[in-house]
Amino acid sequence: MTTSKPKQALVNALANSDRTSDVCDDSEHTVPVASAPLWACTPPDKSCDLGASIARVTAVDRDQYLVRHAESEVPAKLTGRAIYASESPADMPCVGDWVHVEYYDSGAHASILDVLPRQSFLRRKRPGDDVEFQMIAANIDMAFIVQSCHFDFNVRRLERYLVMTSDGHIEPVVLLTKTDLVSPAALEQLVSQIRHAGIGAKIIKLSNISGMGFEQLRELIQPGKTYCLLGSSGVGKTTLVNRLVGNSDLETGAVSLSGEGRHTTTRRQLIVLEHGGLLIDMPGMRELGMLGISEGLDNSFADIQAHSTNCRFADCTHTSEPGCAIQSAITQGELDPGHFQSYLKLKNESAFHDMSLLEKRKKDRAFGKLVRSVTKAKGKRKDY
Repeated sequence: MTTSKPKQALVNALANSDRTSDVCDDSEHTVPVASAPLWACTPPDKSCDLGASIARVTAVDRDQYLVRHAESEVPAKLTGRAIYASESPADMPCVGDWVHVEYYDSGAHASILDVLPRQSFLRRKRPGDDVEFQMIAANIDMAFIVQSCHFDFNVRRLERYLVMTSDGHIEPVVLLTKTDLVSPAALEQLVSQIRHAGIGAKIIKLSNISGMGFEQLRELIQPGKTYCLLGSSGVGKTTLVNRLVGNSDLETGAVSLSGEGRHTTTRRQLIVLEHGGLLIDMPGMRELGMLGISEGLDNSFADIQAHSTNCRFADCTHTSEPGCAIQSAITQGELDPGHFQSYLKLKNESAFHDMSLLEKRKKDRAFGKLVRSVTKAKGKRKDY
């Protein structure tokens, strides 16, 4: 059976992705890592089984997964032990994860044993009232943050994406799409707004009509490296993916074991690009809730952090204290007030959710302790 061009390219890309050798040695085991990158050479807790293989999660649909190892991409499910060992939903596999798997049914299906340590990640607070992390994707080298010049442009939303990528140790690149729908002067004004907000990330202006910017974008993509697309629905991500993949129509597939197909933009999946890079395509995200993002916040608002070191008081709240360097910078036009207000909003939002998560963790531990004590008491009564 002949392997299709996209699938064969994915095989080649995985086979060449940062591997250092055919095996990875530690003090206890020798693990085959034909498709594993350097950081995957140390399994979690050095506890992998000799019979386990290393595969990559290429798609997720609820509790069902697709994993790829060498030339096979098969459906997979988590083992009960892996589910029980997970302390939070963030421990569950997501697209881009490297995992230990065991194959069965002559290699037609796989069981996921555990998730290997992530070198980078993309996460947010779960949508709605649930205060918990939601893993979006993992092991990403570069994130393309897509904003349309026509209707979706929003610096404040862009700042949220930048905090997410910085917190997950992912290099960001801003892609401005549909540039042909605005005048050159208006386009430069949008770029100016980004720079005025203290955002120093690389910006690429794209036009599907003239092809402007696509060669510059392709130069960033390297074989075996992993990229992701972030942005709202309708900003041109699907058209962008089609050009990068080299197809006029993005290939659709199914994670469901029933064989029911789904449109590619309704789920996250790992696809191959024309020149061997790997791209995690995902639907637009309506909510970008902040949770546990202190590192990403400080990095993304480094200009504010730099000004704050000159405040008279170490515990300055940057609101009404005398000698506040940030308020002085705003007054003198050195700092955008909207940028500063965005910083405060994200900081307060994350602090509120962090506290809520801490309280939830305490309640979960207390409940778990109660369950164990009741179970233990029942066991003692049975002894009599």
